Order: sequence, then C-alpha cells, then structure tokens
Amino acid sequence: MKKYVSILTIAILLPFFGGAQDLTDALRYSNFQVQGTARAGGMGNAFGALGGDFTSVSINPAGLGVYRAGELAFTPTFGQTSVETSYLGTSMSDDKYKFSFNNLSYVTAIPTKNRSESGIISVNVGIGYNRLKDFNSNAIAIGHNAGSSLLDNIASNANQGSWSDYYEELAWNTDLLLKDENGVYWHDIQESGYGQSQQKSFTRQGSLDEFTLALGLNFNHKLYLGASVGITDLYYKENSSLLEWDNDNTIDYFNEMQFDSRLSTSGNGYNVKLGVIFRPTNEIRLGAAIHTPTFYNLHDVFDSKMSSSITYDDGSTETYSDVPDYILEYDYDLETPLRATLSAAFVIAKQGLLSIDYEYVDYGSASLRRGGNGYDFVSENQEITEAYRAVGNLRIGGEYRLTDAFSVRAGYELYPSAYNDEAFGASQPNADSKLNIYSAGLGYRNGGFYFDLAYRYNDMLEYDMLYPAPVTTNYPDPAMAEFNTVKNRLLFTFGFRF
Repeated sequence: MKKYVSILTIAILLPFFGGAQDLTDALRYSNFQVQGTARAGGMGNAFGALGGDFTSVSINPAGLGVYRAGELAFTPTFGQTSVETSYLGTSMSDDKYKFSFNNLSYVTAIPTKNRSESGIISVNVGIGYNRLKDFNSNAIAIGHNAGSSLLDNIASNANQGSWSDYYEELAWNTDLLLKDENGVYWHDIQESGYGQSQQKSFTRQGSLDEFTLALGLNFNHKLYLGASVGITDLYYKENSSLLEWDNDNTIDYFNEMQFDSRLSTSGNGYNVKLGVIFRPTNEIRLGAAIHTPTFYNLHDVFDSKMSSSITYDDGSTETYSDVPDYILEYDYDLETPLRATLSAAFVIAKQGLLSIDYEYVDYGSASLRRGGNGYDFVSENQEITEAYRAVGNLRIGGEYRLTDAFSVRAGYELYPSAYNDEAFGASQPNADSKLNIYSAGLGYRNGGFYFDLAYRYNDMLEYDMLYPAPVTTNYPDPAMAEFNTVKNRLLFTFGFRF
C-alpha cells in the first residue's frame, strides 16, 4: 500500500520517478483554468452564456456568434507566484515574476444582409489563442531532524530487484547505497537513526496555450451556435535539487548528498468544442457547451545527477559525483477528460449583468496511451481512475456600467480538488485542496477602442512529500510538507472594434 501512497502524494513536486509517465502527468495537463482577456478575467471567466469576448471561445464557441462587429485584441499579463512552505517545523517562501501574453485574437463579423432580421443574421469567424495554464513558479522547503531519506526509497527498490540508472546506479557509484554480506542494500543515514537536515528546491517553467479557429452563427439575435477546433501547445520544464546533510555530525561516514533532476515535456494536442447560447428574453441568456478530450502527442526528456561527501574510518573525506550514461527520452499520448459546461447570464436594468458557469470534468477519465516502446499504460490508467474523481467547477462574475464609457467588474471561481477522499486503501491528503480565484476589473470604451484592466488572486493549499516513500514497509514514511501557492496577476487588454 505504501507504493500507492507515494504515487498519490507526489502531485505537486518533482519527477523522482523520472521518465515514468503516470497519474501525476495526467492531472498536470488536464487540470487548467482559461486565462484570456482582462474583461473575462475580471468577471471570473464566467462567459459561457455571454459571448462577445474571445475568452468565451475557449469556454463556449457559440459566444463568437454574439459579436456584432469585427475585433482585434491582445492581452499582456504581469504575474507573481509565491510559494510558502512548511516542513518539519521550518517555514520558507520563494517568488517568481513573469511577463507574458494571455490572449491574441482576431474576429470578423460577416452580416448576411438579411433585412428581415430573421434566419441567419451573421456568420462570424475568429482566430487567436488563449492561455490555459502557466506553470512558472519557484519553491524551496527546508527541514531539520528528518526521520527518513530519499535513500530509503533507493535501498528499498534495490532490495526488490528494481534498479534504475537514474537513481540506484547513481547512489551506488557515489558510495551512498551499500550492500552487506547477505546481499541486502542499506545506507548510513538509516543505520545511524536519521536526524539529518533536508532542503528541496525547484523551479518550473512553461505554459499550456490553445490556438483556436472558430465559427459562430447568429440566428434572429435569439439563438447562437458555435464550433471551434483548438490546437494546444504544451511546454513544461522542471528542475529540482534535493540536499541532505548531517548538520549535527551524528551520522557515521555520511556528510551530505545532493540529487538533481531535470524533466521537460513538450508536445501538441487538438480538440473540438461545440456550443449553443439561447436568449429567451432580452434579460436572460442560457448557454451549453461540450469539449471533446484533448488528444496530446507528448515527448519527455529526463536526466539526473547525484553527488556525495563521505568520511571514512581513516579520517579521509571523499567527494563523488555521477550522472547516467544517457539522457532518457520517451514519447507517449495523453487523452484529457471531456468537459461540459452549463451557463446562465442575467441583464439587470440594462446597466449590469450577472453570469454563472458550471463546468463538469471527470479527471478519473484521463488516459495515457501508446507509449513509444509499445507500452499500454494499463496499470497507470487504473491508478488514474482510482485516484481522481469528477468535479463541478463554478465561475461567477458580474459587471456594472458606471457610464457609457466606464464599467466595473468582479468575479469568483471555485475549482474543487481532483482527488478522491480515499484511494488504494489510504486517505489522500489533497482531497480538500481546492483552488479559489478572486478577481476584479475596470473597463473603458471609446468608439472603436477599448481598454480593460483586471486583477486576479489565486490561492491553493496542498500537501506533498519531498521524495517518494519506499515500496517496502521496513522503512519510515517521509514527512508531509505544506505548500501554499498564491498567484497575483494583472491583465491588460487593448482592443479595437471595426
């Protein structure tokens, strides 16, 4: 059972099973929140029934049919991500700043010259991209008097006959992994009863972007239909470093060790979205949309390095360093879950509006497919089904027009945890780790030009181990670390309508 616990609690940090595609990858690339224009961002991205904004094309492509004129828009974004950690009684924090573009889009509205205002009023075409996820962050966790070690997992694997060039071989070549006369693998930290200090740092880079070609139809200003084809571009890079050292000089022979790992994932995917918006009255809009899974072709590159410092009985101290003979590369496919959205919007006294989206996603339906060596991922897909659940994401937003030129906006988004309460007979520590997003914004309109500003605050608390638990029960479980991630984002949209 400890094997499964270690897999389930590695959803935040680092690829210690480097090159092993598993449920962590499936969730990382399936769990996202659309990040488009500042108007939508300031209203909690609750645009499934509103339309008239290119962010809506990534939610409900029928929103493209709401456009009455052509548009060109782009959205630069400035963001800060802060990760506060607590591990073995020690708190740390680290920040990362990033400038990027969330959105670039062009829409053309083609009227049908139907003077009766019945039937098809216009055919609208849009092309552009919206950012779906930003991976950029830094974090560091430090703790003292540890009761376990990464070497527990390495020795446990070796004793089970599992030997990797990226872990066990490196530990053996740096004199960290030892073997007694009975052929049992062990290490000095365990032999001395632990008590070492530990530090884990990592940096993440990359993004998930969706390039979209969409078509929207306007029927009688009452019914809007839309369809889109999305091409996703994925790039993810993660560098990590785990340092363990004998701070109190209580461990025989062992002085320190460092394990570095580097993982990058790149690839492309495609999906199709269909949507409808119905306006039964001038005050009410109802929307529905369905998104096919995104079908990814992905490529992983993984590498690692281990170094050590050992003092022997004669008083001499030796340092060792080793890297694998080759970099591990692997191709595979990923199918993310299908998504379905129901939406409603209400216009209030022609001065304001309130919008609500409910999005259904079953993360347990994600699937890894077609490994580059013919591997079928049967056991990994069973773990995905067991570990993850279906959730209902909620987005709420409002807008109030102060004058003909100025508007104010606010929004809230709730994304529940993708984890089941229990899996494989063990409780999952992140089952209650929901993501909350609070937003506010301002808008200015003057003729064919508009400018929108939005501020978004993301907050999420999660738990994880700094390294995986050993696969056998004669070692202690690693302690859990707490990670509180806060993201601050400023969005600026410049738009031109014609």
